[in-house]
Amino acid sequence: MATYHLNAPFDAGDIRKLRVGDLVYVSGKAFTCRSRLHRWVFDEGNPAPQAAMERELLIHAGPIVMREDGRFRLVSFMPTSSIRFEKWGARSVREWELRMIIGKTTMGRKTMEQMKVLGCVHVSPQGVSPNLWADSIRVTGVELYDELGAIEATWQLELDNLGPFVVDIDTRGENLFEMMDETVAGNQKAAYEFLGIPEGFEYTKLY
Repeated sequence: MATYHLNAPFDAGDIRKLRVGDLVYVSGKAFTCRSRLHRWVFDEGNPAPQAAMERELLIHAGPIVMREDGRFRLVSFMPTSSIRFEKWGARSVREWELRMIIGKTTMGRKTMEQMKVLGCVHVSPQGVSPNLWADSIRVTGVELYDELGAIEATWQLELDNLGPFVVDIDTRGENLFEMMDETVAGNQKAAYEFLGIPEGFEYTKLY
């Protein structure tokens, strides 16, 4: 496991050398996206926000942002679960030319295939720290605020050493969560055998 400090826009070689389990801190330009924006672009045929066409770091998040004295102030920020957006994942990687997606959990097989071909990784936060990151994120603009609302709008961000994140999907097609599931399944089987629990047992029904 290695630790990297990367800046967006990324060097393609830096993304390719990342491996599952590596830690990443990120600086540079990013944008946010949730389900409504995916539907807006991919299902309803509306133009993508400019940020999606210019920035290669996507964060699955709906930040809480206040406008004060003509400026934006970030109140709370935490990535949401990426697997919710698997329906549009492969298209977003391909059409928005993404190099990195930040989000909780993981993504599915179709998105992973596009990441492998095009050179994109998925990274997950190591902990829940919605307010600890505020000093590392500056809101620089917003698109589709009136159309999609504050949470679903595309927020343009400038990051300063945001992290740490763990790489859970790399460009080799490896998935940290799948690897962990295999380890857990193996340990569970060994524990059942040790305890004499037969295969196919059912949990006690209380009601």
